[in-house]
Amino acid sequence: MNRKHIMPFGAEFRAQGETCFRLWAPQASSVALRLSERERELLMAQKDEGWFELTTEARAGARYQYIIDGQYPVPDPASRFQPAGVHGASEVVDAQSFPWQDALWGGRSWDEAVIYELHVGTFSPEGTIAGAEKKLAYLAELGITAIELMPLASFPGQRNWGYDGVLPYAPAASYGRPDDLKRFIQAAHANNLMVLLDVVYNHFGPEGNYLSMYAKDFFTDRHRTPWGQAINFDGPGSRVVRDFFIHNALYWLEEYHIDGLRLDAVHAIVDDSRPHILSEMAATIRARLGATRQIHLVLENDNNAAHLLRPNATSARPYTAQWNDDIHHALHVLVSGETGGYYSDYAEAPERHLGRCLTEGYSYQGEPSAFRRGCPRGEPSRDLPLSSFVAFLQNHDQVGNRALGERILEIAERAAVRAAVAILLLAPSPPLLFMGEEFATKSPFLFFCDFGPELAAKVRDGRRAEFSRFEQFRSPEAQSQIPDPNLETTFLDSKLDWRLLEQSSHHDWLAFYRQLLRLRHRHIVPRIKDIMPGRARYEVLAASAIHARWETRQAKCLELFANISGERVPLKQEPQGSMLYSTAETGATHLGSELPPFSAAWLLTA
Repeated sequence: MNRKHIMPFGAEFRAQGETCFRLWAPQASSVALRLSERERELLMAQKDEGWFELTTEARAGARYQYIIDGQYPVPDPASRFQPAGVHGASEVVDAQSFPWQDALWGGRSWDEAVIYELHVGTFSPEGTIAGAEKKLAYLAELGITAIELMPLASFPGQRNWGYDGVLPYAPAASYGRPDDLKRFIQAAHANNLMVLLDVVYNHFGPEGNYLSMYAKDFFTDRHRTPWGQAINFDGPGSRVVRDFFIHNALYWLEEYHIDGLRLDAVHAIVDDSRPHILSEMAATIRARLGATRQIHLVLENDNNAAHLLRPNATSARPYTAQWNDDIHHALHVLVSGETGGYYSDYAEAPERHLGRCLTEGYSYQGEPSAFRRGCPRGEPSRDLPLSSFVAFLQNHDQVGNRALGERILEIAERAAVRAAVAILLLAPSPPLLFMGEEFATKSPFLFFCDFGPELAAKVRDGRRAEFSRFEQFRSPEAQSQIPDPNLETTFLDSKLDWRLLEQSSHHDWLAFYRQLLRLRHRHIVPRIKDIMPGRARYEVLAASAIHARWETRQAKCLELFANISGERVPLKQEPQGSMLYSTAETGATHLGSELPPFSAAWLLTA
């Protein structure tokens, strides 16, 4: 079968060997199409409301550029592929040429979700989509059900985290061609794995974005973002801008058969119109695809906006889930003892924050955040299903935004991390793993990019200045130890070293993850749909120790006793019930009268 997303932008290849080219350029007086194979320029017809259009003979694989006002060559903002990078020519792609063979794939239930976040360039030795495809069987055996790819949109240079993308329809050429990505997704489905894609709709990267030259209404001065110009979702010309991003979401879901999207930092998307762009996007996707496929839409949202996860007039569930930073921050404080920066909001009684996350979703549900100068943060979430909150101990942000990119095992006791992992992987909320954590990788995940010389220096100096606020990086000598993001060695140091699996300690850590995920799929997943929202409870047993309890409709309760401290914690009475898992000792059938140091025990009780 063939798949193609029809959209009003870009180059649409047609079966007769013709291609229709369309560009929205309201600030341009003229637009011409330069086809490299013809070595001449063809004037495009000017249509209403800033559109330019031309249908002409152009085969799949042809390279093309738009010439603005007779002198400025630019890539297609809706290019399907940029073989020579973001500054070069775009390529005509025949979207229907790939022979899809996964017609029976309809996705998987979100209750089954165990997510594995990976960066294509550093995940495999090859650093390509084809290299990642070789690891699919490994991920399936691990117990993963959903692969989350960090952003693939074309970015400047050869290496980038992906959040500096400027051509959101074009998979980065350094990872492979569009058909390589389609082949990866098809192979993932054959391994019963969902594929989620991280997309960035809050800003464009700082290099290689030419839109402001001919379509200034893509941006607005009314709003600001931490990364530069805000995207115009609510001012003059915003209808085209909104359609550009809504079609982008549909494009990945339809043309690439991706199972879901993770929307980056939506708190930085400002839209004063109604419906909000996030509401319109979700409603459009649900109406178009919801009847035939299980599509999962996940948010990153510092505002803890619970209303985006609730049913509304247009959708039973607009967004499936949100990354829950609260649970990460609470666990990080507990296992590492770090309380600087945003961790300061969790420094007092981190076990209380953990308990609330495990049983209610967010910890901040409208309470003032000291880190945010006393501003209230969040909305009530207790009534939502716990599957709405993605939980993690590591991800690209929390590792990569450290000056030296250290993994959690480099800064915390192994026993404490082991207890935290046992909590996350068996809790009702869907867990997320960051590539390599399952075998205790020693590779850091550093911030890396590949900008031109002027911007490269600003990024390097800006990053070092940012960390100068921390005591350990106050001196120029210490700052010089922070890796330069633009050096290739910074990127290469971030690659996973799969040879570590030949060492027993790393293989044992992998076996630990596999064991927990087998238990999750056998005992936790079947009960998730029966856990009653609003009925879970937690209590603090001691500093760094909690008891949590989830009631189910089957008259059984799931219970957790956890102690993330080096002290023994006495219990008022010995818990009764069937032991599902305990970190304390292999084969334990009951918990006893106290919690050992750095332990977690899961029980099923009446």
